[in-house]
Amino acid sequence: MGYTALYRKFRPQNFEDVKGQEHIVTTLKNQIKADRIGHAYLFCGTRGTGKTTIAKILAKAVNCEHPVDGSPCNECATCRAINEGTSMNVIEIDAASNNGVDNIREIREEVAYRPTQGNYKVYIIDEVHMLSTGAFNALLKTLEEPPSYVMFILATTEAHKIPITILSRCQRYDFRRITADTISARLMELMDKEGNDVEEKAIRYIAKAADGSMRDALSLLDQCIAFYLGETLTYEKVLENLGAVDTEVFSGLLRKILAQDTAGAIKILEDIIIQGREMGQFVTDFIWYLRNLLLIATSDNAEEAVDASAETLARMKEESQMADAETLMRYIRIFSELSNQIKYASQKRVLVEIALIKLCQPVMETNLDSLYDRVRVLEEKLQSGAFVQGNPGAPGNFNPGNIPADFGAGMQAEGFSQTAQPEKKPEKAAPEDLQYVRKNWNSIIRETRGLLQQMLLESTPKYDGNTGEPVLYVEFRNFLAQTCIDNPENLEMLKNAVRKKIGKDVEIKYAILDKDVVVKSGVKIIGTPENPVVIEKKMKVTSDVIQDTPREDVED
Repeated sequence: MGYTALYRKFRPQNFEDVKGQEHIVTTLKNQIKADRIGHAYLFCGTRGTGKTTIAKILAKAVNCEHPVDGSPCNECATCRAINEGTSMNVIEIDAASNNGVDNIREIREEVAYRPTQGNYKVYIIDEVHMLSTGAFNALLKTLEEPPSYVMFILATTEAHKIPITILSRCQRYDFRRITADTISARLMELMDKEGNDVEEKAIRYIAKAADGSMRDALSLLDQCIAFYLGETLTYEKVLENLGAVDTEVFSGLLRKILAQDTAGAIKILEDIIIQGREMGQFVTDFIWYLRNLLLIATSDNAEEAVDASAETLARMKEESQMADAETLMRYIRIFSELSNQIKYASQKRVLVEIALIKLCQPVMETNLDSLYDRVRVLEEKLQSGAFVQGNPGAPGNFNPGNIPADFGAGMQAEGFSQTAQPEKKPEKAAPEDLQYVRKNWNSIIRETRGLLQQMLLESTPKYDGNTGEPVLYVEFRNFLAQTCIDNPENLEMLKNAVRKKIGKDVEIKYAILDKDVVVKSGVKIIGTPENPVVIEKKMKVTSDVIQDTPREDVED
């Protein structure tokens, strides 16, 4: 006899061998023991979770001559016939290839005949969502009122494609994805039976790669064992066979990205490609690595959040402190978008390289999370003392060569020492700072309180754009603001609010629009009777305050 694949060889033959679906197994066993067997069942769930397996076990259990606690005995003639596939009472139909009306009509004609052996004639229709509309309609009446000796078990991976009229006639059971722990335990149990030497770490990776499917896990394990036949199956061998990447590689790649080392990140990617790793698998695994880092960064108990060895977990904890949650979410977003594109791309390497460049250079993106990353990079540069290089002679750029030779002596003559530095005062605001204040005036107002805040809501910030004088004029439209102007604490409160916004000191002057002044031709005059602002013929405060207006255009 030829070789039998692991997933076929170790397919469960009774309910007790089914792993990860205890909620379904318990319900079905109780129904069998209480003789409350339904006429139609619908098994839904992802691939490899045990839908067809449980359907066959259920078919045996309802026909078993000597059931044991709701499970088939697998020893009686009926059970043996079903296991061997020779029973006439269990009919398996693949709806993907038998999806027409004629196929369903054959079933309707067959249900008229009683089973030759056993209590029930069981129809297992796999991938039932593939039936045509006409076939579903033909099945409706039979499914609703079948003979007492007929049972239908429908299995599907896409329950949303099944008409509601079919769903309402069935008992629906949703199969869960099997956890990695359950899959790992099952694989280790089977490897002990087979006598194969396998590392636990290798089994853990296969269980994760299976993505909740026991059949996929057994198929991957079968593949790896065949490649290294007669050898110990190690973690490194599994990675090589499946085209996966070790977490240490992801760690090195992430550190290159955080350091904005684009060339280093591309070099790591090139090494991965030379080793023959599959790009789609690489992208998926890196997303999971970033996901684990995000869980560690936001969880109080990282050991429970992430399944990893102590050494790997310690390294990931260190990396989670190197990048904030917003940065990690940006990385996950970019690579998630990449995973959707790379499936159908002909130049997968180029797409991955572009994604890595985006991660290394957040300036290439203008969305909000990339701005967070750019701020992070700037903060790190400021903390390390690395300033942006520019023109040495330009204002604001520090150049040691520009320091005079007698600079130190002059400081000592003035009473300064190299160890005692004078307290650094905030810089004076520049015209561009006043522009920024005008654009963000509402947010500055929110930093004030009381009557001043109420008056500022009806005010307009202005500055002299012609002369570039670093003075902020606050024009009040309500003459009741005079009480605020007279209070020096209010002036200091507003200065502090502006300083908090721009980090610089600003000279502020109040002005109240005089209600007694007549304004002609859209010209605006600022000032008060006690302290008027003199408007000369060619004076231009700002474009929105006053234009070049002759003195005679203003009347009292």
